[in-house]
Amino acid sequence: MPFSTDTADTLIDWFDACGRDLPWRRPDCDAWGVLVSEIMLQQTPVARVEPIWHEWLARWPRPSALAAASQGEVLRAWGKLGYPRRALRLHAAAEAIARDHGDVVPDDVDTLLGLPGIGAYTARAVAAFAYGKRAPVVDTNVRRVVARAVHGAGDAGPPSNTRDLADVEALLPHDDARAARLSAALMELGALVCTARSPKCADCPITADCAWQHAGRPAYNGPAKPVQKFAGTDRQVRGLLLDVLRGTDEPVEKSRLDVVWARAGQRDRCLDSLLVDGLVEQTPDGRFALPGEH
Repeated sequence: MPFSTDTADTLIDWFDACGRDLPWRRPDCDAWGVLVSEIMLQQTPVARVEPIWHEWLARWPRPSALAAASQGEVLRAWGKLGYPRRALRLHAAAEAIARDHGDVVPDDVDTLLGLPGIGAYTARAVAAFAYGKRAPVVDTNVRRVVARAVHGAGDAGPPSNTRDLADVEALLPHDDARAARLSAALMELGALVCTARSPKCADCPITADCAWQHAGRPAYNGPAKPVQKFAGTDRQVRGLLLDVLRGTDEPVEKSRLDVVWARAGQRDRCLDSLLVDGLVEQTPDGRFALPGEH
């Protein structure tokens, strides 16, 4: 069921007054800056992204600038943002934008989806937030807001790309600019107010229209969501191995990598996975380096 005009207006007004002043939301940020932010923000908090985003845009202000950098440079600049394959996907997208699109990030969803490493969420986020297009943008926060405010459920349950996009599409005004603002407002509401564990319903601008409130705030009865751990995981080991390579300009002997983790089997498995993912390369003499740096 779509929001009423009054509900949409209320939520947009709240966002305009209470939304965070993030650099990629400012009028002087172009579509390239928005694309970089969206890739960096995937599974990474804003506080960690913002300083790195500023560094990247100062160093690589256009897609062609990033495309001219080596993969090793890109991975080194990615630093501690995590999930470093995102850096290589962004580099590949920059190459395609520079080569095929006149160094300008495309403005329509279908063309954005044709870029390497750009999925359904990112394509729609760039179309909406960089170009003010009417495009349903769905992340975890938006799914939770829709589940509660529209469906009266405690949480969204397992994702369904088709259903989730249709749910959000139905809420968007027909006007492109207002639809884009509502997309941003839904996301911000889920991030700041309609949070997973401690929703601040007293601060919610649309609590009077919320189906979850009217239903008595029922608890979520779906399957328990797994708690993601980090310590001791392959992800941690991969990060430690990459830290060694980011800290030097020269290929390193395997012995330099062996000291970062005591369990040899896990360590070697993680090193093999980094090689398969293209995040590490092995030199002819058996040493290891970031890609393109030997």
